Amino acid sequence: MSFDTLGLAPELLRAVNAQGYTTPSPIQAQAIPLVLAGRDLLAGAQTGTGKTAAFVLPMLQRLMIDNNRAGPGERRPRALILTPTRELAAQVHQSLRDYGSHLRPRSTAIFGGVGIQPQIQALRRGLDFIVATPGRLIDHMQQKTVDLSNIQVLVLDEGDRMLDMGFLPAMRKILAALPRQNRQTLLFSATFSDPIRELAGQFMRDPAQVQVSQRNSIATTVSHRVHPVDVSRKRELLLELLSHDSRRQTLVFGRTKHGCDKLARFLEQHGLHCAVIHGNKSQGARTRALADFKGGRATVMVATDIAARGLDIDQLPAVINFDLPMVAEDYVHRIGRTGRAGAEGQAISLVAPEESRLLRDIERMLGRSIDVEPVLGFEPSQPLAAARPAGRAPGRAPGNAPGRGAGRGGAGRPSDRDGAAPGGRRNAARPTRQRNGRSADSGQVGTGAAAAGRDGGQHAPRHADAHNRPRRSRRRPQGSATS
Repeated sequence: MSFDTLGLAPELLRAVNAQGYTTPSPIQAQAIPLVLAGRDLLAGAQTGTGKTAAFVLPMLQRLMIDNNRAGPGERRPRALILTPTRELAAQVHQSLRDYGSHLRPRSTAIFGGVGIQPQIQALRRGLDFIVATPGRLIDHMQQKTVDLSNIQVLVLDEGDRMLDMGFLPAMRKILAALPRQNRQTLLFSATFSDPIRELAGQFMRDPAQVQVSQRNSIATTVSHRVHPVDVSRKRELLLELLSHDSRRQTLVFGRTKHGCDKLARFLEQHGLHCAVIHGNKSQGARTRALADFKGGRATVMVATDIAARGLDIDQLPAVINFDLPMVAEDYVHRIGRTGRAGAEGQAISLVAPEESRLLRDIERMLGRSIDVEPVLGFEPSQPLAAARPAGRAPGRAPGNAPGRGAGRGGAGRPSDRDGAAPGGRRNAARPTRQRNGRSADSGQVGTGAAAAGRDGGQHAPRHADAHNRPRRSRRRPQGSATS
């Protein structure tokens, strides 16, 4: 199959060809015709399989070609794409510009951590498309600088995150400002829980469902292994692993922002060039860190889960979980940064005995065991808790749904994402607590994480300090066309 068979206009086919793609990925082949037909869509596919192109291409055709471009007098945007993080918003906006290069759509990215005035000016000039994070978009709504009454297409990228408890209050405000009639709604993500699907059904119209891989699955080209180690020796073991090939690009995930900073300083002191991304970093610092890592100037990037979704890093050979994620589904998104578009990748987790429960949750979600390989000289003082029947994949614990992380009575989920609720910079450094116990990663006025946070990725919704851990909240693509 080629892109020519999907019903795309010549202008879009030229843009796809310019990006070097000829064959659509499975998610693109199935989703594009449905979107072109005007259907609401709930689409699930592994990360790295082209989900962004699967909605950007048909959306451009529907609004810029089939319906014709809005006239000079029409300033209200017609499409809204919402993402959970600033980096993903910027990346999706670039894809929109790349694939629309022969159509020249009027578009802008709206997120926090940067000045709001250029965004206001762009909105005043008139737009066809807005790519936004929820918090900063609500800031514009409160200041009455954006009019969403003409939105014809709504896209929730990383739809499971956009509808989890941290983002839900902000999402309800945004949905209330959108027209109900004749609006097409598209949800794309690598993971969807049943409660999220049920919630999506409340504001979608008879959505078609596309699932091109097993739910919550990971690429078969990625190898997985666990190295058991005491918490006190994790840094030494990480340094040992990284020193085997100091030129290999490696993404290291930590749980807290402070912990990521300390780990990066430790690695720098031992001669490794590191970049760091988390919610307390300014947007400029985050952009530079990602550019340094992508450009090879930094061989190691240490990040909280703010980097787990949407980031497209070509040919990333390895991801290391210095800390296991508190929510099992986040393992899928973290590991999705490697093994993209059919490439091989490694997923390595450093697991302390006290993290055994988190490992079991991940294995339950995956429906398989992960090989445990002790490293000589780093064996833990006690073994990982036995929980897997030998020789077969773990079963589901009674009453415990897959991917529920540490369980209801356990550590819950800290956060470090780019906020969901509105706010201003004057409160940028003030974490706030939500009813479910999650502290908001606020301060970015527009891309954020928790319901009380700014848009900011500045104070830990998803990866707050351990003592702020909440209960569980339930919880891209790039394939043939990787953006």
